[in-house]
Amino acid sequence: MARPLRYEASGAVYHVMARGDGGKAVFEDEKDHYAWVDLLERACVRFGWRVHAWVLMGNHFHLLMETPEPNLVTGMKWMLGVYSQGWNRRRQRHGHVFQGRYKAVVVNGEERDGSYFKIVADYIHLNPVRAGWVGGATGKTLRSWRWSSFQAYAGGKKPDWLETSRVMRAFQLSEDRRGGKAYGGYLEARAKDVGSAVNDASLAELRRGWYLGEKGFGEKVLEAISEVVRPKRKKGSVCGEAAKAHDHAEAERIAKDGLAALGLPDEVSELRGRGKWIREKAVIAAVIRKRTGVGNLWIAKRLEMGHEGSVTRAVRWVREDREGGKKEKSLERMLNYRDWYHFHAVRSRRASLKGSSSPDCFGG
Repeated sequence: MARPLRYEASGAVYHVMARGDGGKAVFEDEKDHYAWVDLLERACVRFGWRVHAWVLMGNHFHLLMETPEPNLVTGMKWMLGVYSQGWNRRRQRHGHVFQGRYKAVVVNGEERDGSYFKIVADYIHLNPVRAGWVGGATGKTLRSWRWSSFQAYAGGKKPDWLETSRVMRAFQLSEDRRGGKAYGGYLEARAKDVGSAVNDASLAELRRGWYLGEKGFGEKVLEAISEVVRPKRKKGSVCGEAAKAHDHAEAERIAKDGLAALGLPDEVSELRGRGKWIREKAVIAAVIRKRTGVGNLWIAKRLEMGHEGSVTRAVRWVREDREGGKKEKSLERMLNYRDWYHFHAVRSRRASLKGSSSPDCFGG
């Protein structure tokens, strides 16, 4: 089965979360809570992680963390594996403790824009309020929830492995007792107003996909992971939101540059009326299918090829016809340009790729 792609990089920031198998509780008593916190500390020492915020919520946890080295996968595998073994051993049972793979949302952690650090830190610390365990009508303060980094931020004892400086700078607060008191007061006020904590507009930002940041940040991450996705995509060994986003970006690049290279208009509206079966479209569709995981429906709409079944027949022609195969390889070589100057240099070769436009060349 394909596994979700994990973006790993030196200095990457993540919002990591994992849930108990089938929604069951994975933190049932104090021993479980202490065991997890101890493992988190050991992971920070062992893998060099920097934890900025965390919370334990009975059947799941949240982390805002940074990896100075690209070792998120290795570290999470070790940490969740060790915790699961201990959890099962205490209960004399076997089987999964956590549900599937953990989720890791890449966060824009640039210092010049601390808004995303603020969003994730607030979301994590206010989780007990959204669960109805503290705040609001409960009469309990947010600080009364022991299993969170909020106590350390609000003036409590801070473990050596917890780094509060970046979150405090994001709020433009000092890292001393005065700053901690201000941050604590701010979140306690939000905890009393349950509507603010539950209906926060930032929730939409957090739940929208595989990264948290502006569009340009997402494009940078996609560019960084492209060399990882391409070889694995051929083997069908990656899936998930990051891989899907890469596929759509790469498919659009191939479509746009392929159409330009073969002398066809770029705009979808201008492609209408130019035939469903012309060879140029077929060759582009074949390259998109080969190098990405987008579906036939996306290709049919982007290239104006009619029904998605048309794409299947077009790609079959390219793969089975000797001339079609040559054109596909030639277009692939043309699209593997390293810069815009080179693209224009090879674009002049498009005449050798163009074949006669025929509505019958695929049997349609």
